[in-house]
Amino acid sequence: MSFSMNASAAKATLAGGCFWCMESDFEKLEGVIDVISGFTGGTLKNPTYNGNHDGHYEAVEITYDPDKISYQQLIDHYWQNIDPFDDRGQFCDKGHSYLSAIFVANENEREIAKQTKKAVETRFPDQAVATKILDQSVFYPIQGAESYHQDFYKNNPVKYKLYRWGCQRDERLKEIWGDKAGYSS
Repeated sequence: MSFSMNASAAKATLAGGCFWCMESDFEKLEGVIDVISGFTGGTLKNPTYNGNHDGHYEAVEITYDPDKISYQQLIDHYWQNIDPFDDRGQFCDKGHSYLSAIFVANENEREIAKQTKKAVETRFPDQAVATKILDQSVFYPIQGAESYHQDFYKNNPVKYKLYRWGCQRDERLKEIWGDKAGYSS
């Protein structure tokens, strides 16, 4: 879907473990125009999935229409689609590239991220929230021979569902968030 027709489109960059799952969970939202899988947060230029992506997070860049969905609504949805307490990665994926983080582009986004993180900390006072709030950095979309990662859940639905089920992502989200879990398998 093209977002060039919408002059008011905005972007948000979020890391929540496997970018296949993040893509799936955000593309269903009304007002979301596009979700691209890639890497961000590191200093290495042109990271690749099968090559070197040291220091980077698997992330998604979400293009959205702020007249239909707000940044606040995106971030609220984000929290209900991650395990904010896992300081080793997300679900079955462990390591730095699978850590959760909100990448903020300005002070307004930072304030929303901080407020929502505080709300999670208040709701779960006995657990440490591991999700970081970081400055936005260069986003490197997955491309070339690794482009099969884009829209993986659409193009490989059986493999995607097996992966998601095997990682027990939805089970853990339900355990944390109950009926507020925002997943869609």
